[in-house]
Amino acid sequence: MILADSSVWIDYFNGRISEETDMLDGLLGQQLVLTGDLIRAEVLQGFRHEKDYRTALRLFESIEMRNLGGRDIAVRTAQNYRALRARGITPRKTIDMIIGTYCIVHGLPLLHADRDFDLLEIELGLAVVRRT
Repeated sequence: MILADSSVWIDYFNGRISEETDMLDGLLGQQLVLTGDLIRAEVLQGFRHEKDYRTALRLFESIEMRNLGGRDIAVRTAQNYRALRARGITPRKTIDMIIGTYCIVHGLPLLHADRDFDLLEIELGLAVVRRT
């Protein structure tokens, strides 16, 4: 079971071929791939054409979604953010901090194409999906 970040889904829906989109394509139907409420919002808000939006919405309806926030994750995210700031690192996006913290807390590997998660991997132990 893995969580796929919006950075991969956006490339996937835009037809961009990358190591991450190839991995996502190979995992769909073979392994449990999760999305999150915040991830769906990030992906779905970017569609300009109704047809493309509806196609993505149908695909997402077949994929299990997790609510990424909540009280405990909010506090843990703030703690992680503060820990990074104490090391002189300022994370750029709060949503990425929430997604990364959720994965850390729940032991879920993250499939991503966003360099902001690299520091969460290095500094906080975020597990990421890599091609084997």
